[in-house]
Amino acid sequence: QLQASGGGLVQAGGSLRLSCAASGRTFSRYAMGWFRQAPGKEREFVAALNKSGGSTLYADSVKGRFTISRDNTKNTVYLQMNGLKPEDTAVYYCAARDSGPLYSMDYDYWGQGTQVTVSS
Repeated sequence: QLQASGGGLVQAGGSLRLSCAASGRTFSRYAMGWFRQAPGKEREFVAALNKSGGSTLYADSVKGRFTISRDNTKNTVYLQMNGLKPEDTAVYYCAARDSGPLYSMDYDYWGQGTQVTVSS
């Protein structure tokens, strides 16, 4: 089970840190990703990292502004979001997968989502 938190309302240029806590003792077996879905749009890939956290991948739209990380001792993955823009407004979802491409949508487990709203 994945529980995302940390969303909220922020002004453009501001920062937020999303957290995703995973239950269970096998967290380190899974690659983790963040996706987002804006109103009227399809869900899209944001960022992901492999099981150890040593390899990361970002969508071009967030590269240089967002940082994904994980703490396997706390069963938690984070998404630090800096320089937020109104176009970053969306529901953000965390997800976990056992294998496969980090950028692909077919993750095995999904969290419930947390709303991020960036005002201009």
